Amino acid sequence: MATELVTFKMEHEFLEDVDKTAKIAGYQNRTEFIRAALREKVDDVKLKKAMQEIAHLKGASKKKTTEKEYEEIRERAFEELSKKLK
Repeated sequence: MATELVTFKMEHEFLEDVDKTAKIAGYQNRTEFIRAALREKVDDVKLKKAMQEIAHLKGASKKKTTEKEYEEIRERAFEELSKKLK
């Protein structure tokens, strides 16, 4: 995968905090840490969007569902969401 150079400015104190946090978390350098943080944020936004898209379905079914059926359905739904987010 080709990469592109992205340049942005940060306050010096915040950059020092980023570097310290990256080191504590075991990242090789700040670039790896920032990439991971951005990936996590993108995944969070995708998950929130997916949850909003299915939120309207809650309670829409006329069929009574047992707790066991509900858990099975929930697991399948999260597996599908996980596949889409990868």
